[in-house]
Amino acid sequence: MNRKKNSPASPAKKRILIVDDHPMMRQGLAQLVGNEPDLMVCCEAENASQAMEIVSKTRPDLVLADIALPDKSGLELIKDIQAIRPGLAVLVISMHDESLYAERVLRAGGRGYIMKQEGGRKLMEAIRHVLSGQIYVSENMSAKILEIFSGRRSEAGGSPVGNLSDREFEVFQLIGQGKSTREISERLHISVKTVEVHRVNIKTKLKIATAPELIRHAVRWVESNGAGQA
Repeated sequence: MNRKKNSPASPAKKRILIVDDHPMMRQGLAQLVGNEPDLMVCCEAENASQAMEIVSKTRPDLVLADIALPDKSGLELIKDIQAIRPGLAVLVISMHDESLYAERVLRAGGRGYIMKQEGGRKLMEAIRHVLSGQIYVSENMSAKILEIFSGRRSEAGGSPVGNLSDREFEVFQLIGQGKSTREISERLHISVKTVEVHRVNIKTKLKIATAPELIRHAVRWVESNGAGQA
């Protein structure tokens, strides 16, 4: 009896969760991913809370996330994801210069960082790179990060701001955006007292004596680095 040989099954498409608070950006990213034969968007989220709910209930192969989210920073989201799904690949896509965030993203457990202006072809390259288990950053940033992680160069090129913890870095940026202690408390979902402790630690690490001096320094840093709210 003749039997037809079964044709080999095509590999399952890799499932991608898009996390971005701008609907048009999510739509654009979904369209780019949807055009690829081996990739698909399984879910979308507009904030970190939605993203965590999706990650806990579904099985995405990769999370494509913005660094600036309305309820929590992308850095904190990465840490939360790694806590419940260790090893889940996270690729950060952001408008902010990678020199400000790429190292922090990798330390938090992310697999890569790409800037939004890089374009669709580069993004697909980054996604496949990360899905294959590798790290993705630009060539320039790759050399810097290799030096940092091998101990041949001090973190963040010796910048005092680079010595801040991720949470202190968040607080510092929000100070530079003109936020009050209470506004920072509400934005980060931490107590006013905790914000005050972070402010003290930031002043110590940056060798700043007074609160007005801290505000001036933070504002100048935000303006010079284009690190205002996305």
